[in-house]
Amino acid sequence: MKGAKSKGAAKADAKLAVKSKGAEKPAKGRKGKAGKDPNKPKRAPSAFFVFMEEFRKEFKEKNPKNKSVAAVGKAAGDRWKSLTDADKAPYVAKANKLKLEYNKAIAAYNKGESTAAKKAPAKEEEEEEEESDKSKSEVNDEDDEEGSEEDEDDDE
Repeated sequence: MKGAKSKGAAKADAKLAVKSKGAEKPAKGRKGKAGKDPNKPKRAPSAFFVFMEEFRKEFKEKNPKNKSVAAVGKAAGDRWKSLTDADKAPYVAKANKLKLEYNKAIAAYNKGESTAAKKAPAKEEEEEEEESDKSKSEVNDEDDEEGSEEDEDDDE
């Protein structure tokens, strides 16, 4: 048994094997995720993210050599936690204003898209219904054949 690997070594090799993501194929019949619409309005930022915009500028002025995004985020989080509700109020107010604007924009977007969205899926639904009718008839045909055999057995 020259060159043969032990069972333990084979298991270790299997665990270390890297699976390639590109090699996997999607299952048949499944549709992929719908693409994102570039015309859809972006979500409104929270009060913390409104605060972050201002904080980033201050932090870069004080620490021009720091390139770490994590350091900026950590410092901003610490500062946000230390702020009182009164200190957070302007950021909360601005976030609420941006949220109202977003709600108006998304309502307009949905209103404009709803007519186009209703037309397109209707065609897809018809195609799906045709396919499902075909599959139902094939299933029914198979049931009829089995039933006729059973009827012959019952007669005998």
